[in-house]
Amino acid sequence: MNKKIKSTIHGIFPVPIYFSDLEKPLNKKQITFVKNNKTRKNEGNLSSKDNYILNNKIFSFLKKELEMKINDYFEKIISPLDNVKPYITQSWLNFTGQNQYHHKHAHPNSIISGVLYLDVDSEKDKICFFSTDYKQISFQPKTYNPFNSSSWWFPIKNNQLILFPSSTVHSVDLKEEDNIRTSLAFNVFVKGTFGHNDNLTELILK
Repeated sequence: MNKKIKSTIHGIFPVPIYFSDLEKPLNKKQITFVKNNKTRKNEGNLSSKDNYILNNKIFSFLKKELEMKINDYFEKIISPLDNVKPYITQSWLNFTGQNQYHHKHAHPNSIISGVLYLDVDSEKDKICFFSTDYKQISFQPKTYNPFNSSSWWFPIKNNQLILFPSSTVHSVDLKEEDNIRTSLAFNVFVKGTFGHNDNLTELILK
């Protein structure tokens, strides 16, 4: 009997992955600064020695735009009642070339993390996210969807910003192409007071 069943499926407690395009792409001086940055070995690829890259004067306007996007994320997704202000902590550059990868990882000591893509192959480069929920029973799906998948990937493009909870595990697959995939990553924490004094949950961060 092939009776069509009417149904509604709701997703609850989802992981927010925020996408936004950069309004003002990097200029030639900023691009040259990125390319000439000193690097160090990371697990699978290279990253900048400067772990506060956005504190450089050359990125002052870029940092302001990223802060606007972060505030938008907080307002639309976290929507805090408390008087808290997000701010960027550490920031660094990532360089992933042929036969390199970015290992599976999350970002401790951070609330929100972000990646801004500066130079990528939009047809082949992507970012992959992983679920950390343990499943006692595991079925092999005939069709993958956000409910039955343990991982999910997104294509990426130049001047695109992605923001996500820092606890979300993510990685970059081994690159076969000969381009240098370049991105700027950063972490976000908050300043302010939240929680409740009477409930002994108050936290003051200056």
